[in-house]
Amino acid sequence: MLQRFSSRRERLDHAFLRERLRGATSYKRIAGYFRSSIFELVGEEIADIGQVQILCNSELDADDVVVSKHVRETALQARWNEVPSEIEALLHRERYRRLYELLSNGNVEIRVVPQDQVFIHGKAGVITRADGSKTSFIGSANETRRAFAHNYELLWEDESPEAVAWVEEEFEALWANAYSLPDAIIQEINRVANRVEIRFEQVKARDLPAAALAESPIYRGGEQLQPWQRSFVTMFLEHRETYGKARLLLADEVGVGKTLSLAASAMLAALLDDGPVLILCPSTLTRQWQVELTDKLGIPSAVWSSSRKAWLDPKEHVIKTRGAEDVANCPFRIAIVSTGLLFHQSAECEYLLRRKYGTVVLDEAHRARRRGGMGADGSQANNLLRFMLQIGPRTRHLLLGTATPMQTEVSELWDLLEILNNGADFVLGRPPVSRWGNWQEALPVVKGDVNPTTGRDAWEWIRTPLPPGRENSLFAQLRWDLNVPDKEFFSATGYGSLEYMTQQALGDALLPGFLREHNPLLRHIVLRRRQTLEEAGLLQRVGVVVHPEPNAPVTAYLGVSFDGLGLLTNHPFDLAYQAAEEFTKELQKRTSAAGFLKSLLLQRICSSFAAGRLTAERMLQREQVGEEDDPDSPATEATLGTLTPAEAQHLHTIVNELSRPEARDPKLNAVRYFLTSHRTDGKTWLEHGCIVFSQYYDTATYIGSELAKLLPNEPIGVYAGAGKSGIFRGGDFAAVEREDIKGAVKERTIRLVVATDAACEGLNLQTLGTLINVDLPWNPSRLEQRLGRIKRFGQARNTVDMLNLVYHGSQDEQVYRVLSQRMRNRYDIFGGLPDTIEDDWIENIEKLDERMNEYMHLRQSARDVFELRYQSTVDPEAERWERCAQVLARRDVVDRLSAPW
Repeated sequence: MLQRFSSRRERLDHAFLRERLRGATSYKRIAGYFRSSIFELVGEEIADIGQVQILCNSELDADDVVVSKHVRETALQARWNEVPSEIEALLHRERYRRLYELLSNGNVEIRVVPQDQVFIHGKAGVITRADGSKTSFIGSANETRRAFAHNYELLWEDESPEAVAWVEEEFEALWANAYSLPDAIIQEINRVANRVEIRFEQVKARDLPAAALAESPIYRGGEQLQPWQRSFVTMFLEHRETYGKARLLLADEVGVGKTLSLAASAMLAALLDDGPVLILCPSTLTRQWQVELTDKLGIPSAVWSSSRKAWLDPKEHVIKTRGAEDVANCPFRIAIVSTGLLFHQSAECEYLLRRKYGTVVLDEAHRARRRGGMGADGSQANNLLRFMLQIGPRTRHLLLGTATPMQTEVSELWDLLEILNNGADFVLGRPPVSRWGNWQEALPVVKGDVNPTTGRDAWEWIRTPLPPGRENSLFAQLRWDLNVPDKEFFSATGYGSLEYMTQQALGDALLPGFLREHNPLLRHIVLRRRQTLEEAGLLQRVGVVVHPEPNAPVTAYLGVSFDGLGLLTNHPFDLAYQAAEEFTKELQKRTSAAGFLKSLLLQRICSSFAAGRLTAERMLQREQVGEEDDPDSPATEATLGTLTPAEAQHLHTIVNELSRPEARDPKLNAVRYFLTSHRTDGKTWLEHGCIVFSQYYDTATYIGSELAKLLPNEPIGVYAGAGKSGIFRGGDFAAVEREDIKGAVKERTIRLVVATDAACEGLNLQTLGTLINVDLPWNPSRLEQRLGRIKRFGQARNTVDMLNLVYHGSQDEQVYRVLSQRMRNRYDIFGGLPDTIEDDWIENIEKLDERMNEYMHLRQSARDVFELRYQSTVDPEAERWERCAQVLARRDVVDRLSAPW
């Protein structure tokens, strides 16, 4: 029997839907769009149905679906969260409660179909009655309150077996290729159903992360702080409670997400009114820190512009000041300042040291070190280390972040611990009494190679710093026996004055490995390795195939002239390279700046012919040619302003030779070949999507513009520093913001990006499956940072490809030859290589190999200790802040952090 219904004649929910669903046992629905408002009309009827299956559209791309469950569910949750939860909770609380009850009871299941697979426009359904008979319907109505109660809709019902079978067949075909609503959305429905806004005074410190972060941009976007990040934030609050202040060194390996861990901790300290927050980082990372705070946490901050002597808000608007003195008067609670100011002892240093802080964060903390550098005997603190030692007593909390706390000397780790201990002697203890401050004496104890042999010896290790009682029952007993308050971490009592039973209790500390598991380093240093997180299933394991493969057959890279690891060059390049070396030899005769300029010139020539030529031209024009990824590098105008005729002639040779028509750069040919001809997993690298990295903007723009000529129909993004980004297409170039390029890559409208290191931090391009390093920085951890742009959550490929390009016979090739075998055998160790390979290492390649072996041995011996401590502390089900229903209003959070210092 065929029946026709029109909402012009009667309400469809009364005349059809409610009547048909009453007493039904099954309901299959192709809905197009589903909204919880439907339960306002037929909630009771649906609740009584044994099985309800609703199929609807989503914003999922087909590519997201095949990538991973994580990406698919993140996209769905982000789409669901587009509706403001504060409005939904206020207006539709009961509807959400009903929906959560139905979804959690299991009688209602909702699935979504990827939009690229099919867009559901037709709506239909099948209802099974209590007696087993069925009816089907087709119409224009979605499964929403508006569709059935307010819109003009048409609906035809057909009870014939043929019609029912036809609709069921359509339903089952779509249902089989759809995806279930993620559990995270179901939990979000429950959270909104119970959502209540609370005030700051109602929140305890331990509950603040959930209340402040549950509705932050990162969580509303379907992402979250990862378990190890939540663990660090929780540890920060625990240290704040235990010690009254937090002193922590976060040494997680590159790519694990230290910035967000540190940023969230600093935010919470500011919300707890602990005082102003000062974030110190290299100038190349100041903007990235600000973007992270804004985009992930949704909070304001200001970056100090050293050139303008002014503050920049999150939209890069200039906030005028009186001058350098206003670096100590930030217009927001969180300030971001370049460590370059501290290195060069700018006027701002004095003003920063005049005030007190709630929290100081130092990113890239390994830069605070002794002047002697790696492997040298120099013991004088550099300007950054000296500044940090001075600021320690002036701040309540102090957080250090670095993936490489040791370069080659273990003493460098103790320098960082000394920073933490200054003004907080619960870290290493009170000097000169504490034995932990002497790294030569303490390291064997930390490693477990040496154990105390007497109770007196054990007491000298334990009494300063006296550990918190909660760490071990021995420490709790010692505190009880000596009546040491919880907030004190020193005992002046000598061993001979201890009671007999207290002395006996110290026998526990003589057990092998006791101090290995209970020492200041483990309390105040947090280190999680990527490999450990992968093995625990917390991070996606992505393999890396490194090209060129030294033992590959001749036919492996047809059209590219490799000699081992290096590209064969041509005569003009060889002459230019020789002239660069001669230039630095001449320069060494008259200035100490020769070493810096030598590294700069040779690295740029090794980057690309274009970068080498342009650098030599700028030198001839007496322009500043400091490191472009470090705007605070030494000024060179004075040195270049007095070029001798011999020096100038060498520079002219570089320009002339690299300007010849036959000076064709083999790196461009190699990039073209790998993008368009070389195949892995049946696809070219361009089809996989590729990011091409260079240290230098000159190289990046050269590669981008030349590729645009070779691939005229391919949009090519250039992702560089502020005001330098854009898109090439054929002969055209359009300047765009970096965020536009990131969005286009995410949407897969751009699959080829050329980027500089200065811009790479925070660039998440897991939709790209290959990477080309046009040059190799003498800063190996940068390679891991580059790879981290694609080797992350949501990467579609189980193994990504990486091409490293160096010129045969160059210093780059010598460095790469030493590093490549380690990189190939165990890539994850790159997170632990020295951040910078010093010039004097390069002079002797055997020395470089020796230094690298020494460094990795030292780091591994120390790292094993931290594995023991932290491999079991990261619980993915702990601190599920996204489920928090008692939340702070976003307006209140922003207002509190918008207060000036």
